[in-house]
Amino acid sequence: MENNPYGIVALWYQGGWVIRFVAFVLLVMSVLSWAIIVIRLRRAWRLYGIAKQVSAFWNAPAFDKGLALLDTPPQGNAFHDLAIQGRHAAGHYTKNPEKLAKNIGFSEWLTENLRGAIDDSMARMQGGLTVLASIGATAPFVGLFGTVWGIYHALVAIGISGEASIDRIAGPVGESLVMTALGLAVAIPALLGYNALLRINRYFSAELNRFARQLYGWFLTGLPAGSGMRDDKEGN
Repeated sequence: MENNPYGIVALWYQGGWVIRFVAFVLLVMSVLSWAIIVIRLRRAWRLYGIAKQVSAFWNAPAFDKGLALLDTPPQGNAFHDLAIQGRHAAGHYTKNPEKLAKNIGFSEWLTENLRGAIDDSMARMQGGLTVLASIGATAPFVGLFGTVWGIYHALVAIGISGEASIDRIAGPVGESLVMTALGLAVAIPALLGYNALLRINRYFSAELNRFARQLYGWFLTGLPAGSGMRDDKEGN
């Protein structure tokens, strides 16, 4: 079987260490971006199922039993962590009123603790998005660098040989353009994954804030915020 003088294999062997390094960098970028996308989508799907259990949490006969319903899975459960943080903040204020009541009210204390729990959860959910955005922004330029270097290397080889026929120019230049295509192939999934995960995070941010408002109302009045409105609607 004759070796094909053109193609990616020929580009790999003829392009030198620079082309190989660029191809290796693009490969690492691609693997990293796909790993982040898959892991984050799996976690988002798991959180989506937990978000559907919030109504069961409020229908539970006791707070601890509601927590048990949210305690699946035990790790990475932002809703469970938020409820735990709210209960801990309320209990800490009740046990230390003389230290806290003089400087801050219970409502403000509870609000700040719930807000801090949401910020911590969102910070964990944002993990990897910066890497995706960076890959999406830089991968095309990395591929373009490989193309420019490949064209330069091809033109130097043509100049040394002294032959400038169309077949000797079109082949190496066309092979060099493959690096640009590889850069785009890495960047496009990274950007699409970044936008999708950003939209998913916005959804969960809204769900966590809604759950926090319900917890806020429950710790203050014994009823989740908005429960009266739902009761009125059901009565109508």
